[in-house]
Order: sequence, then C-alpha cells, then structure tokens
Amino acid sequence: MDEVTQAVENLKKEWSQVVAQLEVCVAAIESCGKMGKGTEEASSLPRLNGSAQDSLQLLNALQCRLDLLVEQLPTFEEVQSGQATLGSWKEEFQKLRSNLRNANLQAKANIKKAAQVEAELLLGGGEESTIRRSNLQTKAGMTSAAESITESLRRSRQLMVQEVERSANTLSTFDESTSVLRKAEGEYQGHRSLLMRTRGLLSTMQRQDVLDRIILTIGFLIFSLAVLYVVSRWIGLLALQRKLADAIRSGSMSAEDVVAKVQHGPAPANPLTAPPIYDEL
Repeated sequence: MDEVTQAVENLKKEWSQVVAQLEVCVAAIESCGKMGKGTEEASSLPRLNGSAQDSLQLLNALQCRLDLLVEQLPTFEEVQSGQATLGSWKEEFQKLRSNLRNANLQAKANIKKAAQVEAELLLGGGEESTIRRSNLQTKAGMTSAAESITESLRRSRQLMVQEVERSANTLSTFDESTSVLRKAEGEYQGHRSLLMRTRGLLSTMQRQDVLDRIILTIGFLIFSLAVLYVVSRWIGLLALQRKLADAIRSGSMSAEDVVAKVQHGPAPANPLTAPPIYDEL
C-alpha cells in the first residue's frame, strides 16, 4: 500500500476514536445535573467542556491533514473517495459542535433546576441541613482544587499538542526544503555542464577569431602589395609616355620611329659589331 494511502487510513481510524471520545463527553455534559447533585456536577462541567474542546480541535487538525493528503493520492478514484470522506467529516464536525452546544444548554438547565432543589433543602432547618451544608463546603473545596489541577493539566496538554503540531510542520518544511535543495543541486549540475560546454565553444571561437584576423591581415598585405605594384607600373608607363611625347614634340624622333620601336622592340644595348673585312688582294 502506498504511504499516502496508509496515512489516510490511519487518519480515518484516529477520527473514529476521537469522535467516540467526543460523543462520550457530550453525553456526560448532557447528563450533568440529572443526578440531583447540581453543585458538584456544575464544577465538573468546565472539565468536560475542556475535553470536548480538545477533541474538536483535534478533529479540525485531522481535517486539515486529510485535506493535504487527498491531493497526493496516487489514483483519481482514491482522490474522489478522499474528497467525499473530507466532506462527510466536515458535516459530522458541524453536527458534533451543534450537539455539544445543545448538551451545554441542557446541562445548564439541569444544574439550575438541581441548584434550586438544593437551595430549598439548605434553607430548611434541622440537623440534616447542617450536615449537608458542611459536606457541600468540603466537597466544593476539594472539587475546586481538583478542577484547578485539571485545568492546568488540560492547558499543559493543549500546549504540548500545539508544540507537536508545530514540530510536525517544521519537519514537513525541512523535508520540502531538502527536496527543493536537491532539485536546485540537479539543476546546478546541468547548468555546470552547459557552462563548461559554452566555455569550450567560446575558446574555439576565440581561436577562430585570431586565425581570421591573421588571414585578413595577410590578405590585406598581399592586396596592398599588388596595388602598389600596379600603381608603380602605371606611373612608369605614364612617365615613358610623357618622354616620348616630349621627344616627338621636340623633333628628335618621328612618330614612325616610335611605332617601329614599339613593333620591333628596343635595340640591344651593346650590339655586336661585325669585324671589318679587309681585301688581301
């Protein structure tokens, strides 16, 4: 059986036990004053009401715990069954509270009636009335001391119940915090691997950027040298053209000579002179 389902079953058993205790308290409160001892039973009424209030608080706490567990049940059918149980618990809780209120009203009426009867007996003369008054005073003192002790114990028990509930809430908060921390640790591990991968990619991109810069620098240098070469050749041609134009303009060379030089190429710098031929005859 699932842990949540087992917890719900335990809550149902505890609910039944607390309801039975509360019904016993309600019956005892309702019967107060019916035995003809109005003063004695009136002093025990706060103790019974304190026990009944403790039972009601415990039932309310059980409802809250069931409300938290219903949403965690594994199947949809169990969730619906748990919600139906929670609804019936709420109706039963309201019914028990109403029964407790009616029982207190009935107890007050019974105690008032019994007190009137006792007052009539006490106001009467005779030795029986004197003995009854002394017994009532002794029992009233003992009952008052017992009630004060019971009230102190009830308050101590209530404080202990509150501390236990607070400790349970603290433990549940610690469990939730632990689960959240584990999830955060898992996410951190995932982000750490992603960051390492991203760092590797950034290093690769940086190396590629340096390589691209080197390639661009070399290409720019080659392009600049080619441009300088082309410009220098173009400047040389312009200077040659200017010299030829000046030569033609000055008349030292004709246009036909220029065309012939261009077609046949320049004359050799050191032409081989043929040796003179002497006639031996």
